[in-house]
Amino acid sequence: MAVARYTRTAMALHWVIAALIVINVFLALTWDFYPDAGVRPAIDMHKSIGITVLGLAIMRLLWRLTHRPPALPVHHKKWEKFSAHGVHLLFYLVIFGLPLTGWIMDSAYKDAATHPMYWFGLFEWPRLPNVLAMDPVAKKTVHDSFANFHENLALALYILVFAHIAGALKHQWIDRDRELMRMWPGRS
Repeated sequence: MAVARYTRTAMALHWVIAALIVINVFLALTWDFYPDAGVRPAIDMHKSIGITVLGLAIMRLLWRLTHRPPALPVHHKKWEKFSAHGVHLLFYLVIFGLPLTGWIMDSAYKDAATHPMYWFGLFEWPRLPNVLAMDPVAKKTVHDSFANFHENLALALYILVFAHIAGALKHQWIDRDRELMRMWPGRS
């Protein structure tokens, strides 16, 4: 039985974004254990990866809007299809929300004006000027609020990843749908 598959571009964007998010989660969960000299480079790498994920997510969304994904198998139950669409929609919201909240939080950092951010050390990445121009009290409020929002989105990401993987494995191993072949690179 042939499996309806995503395009190679959709697969590449999916797996590159997933890998970058895994690296970013690892960095965020481990930088408290780095020696002092290693913390700032880890945070800078986290920011660069976050901005990269934002750019790739924009590309992924544009690709998705212009290239119809393969239909879900007709024998999937209604609740399974609803869940799959819901998880994907929430993934888009979180994958856009994490870098945007991080960018706002970084722009509201008290020393942002004197400590430029560089994308992988190659060029200066701009802070958001309207956030950068706020008075210090407002900046602290924005920084702290968006830091909390960023952390909550990270928790939502963990739940979505678990649901996404659990659903794919259920279809692959219990229902025997060969679900993984829809997004797995290589031949079906």
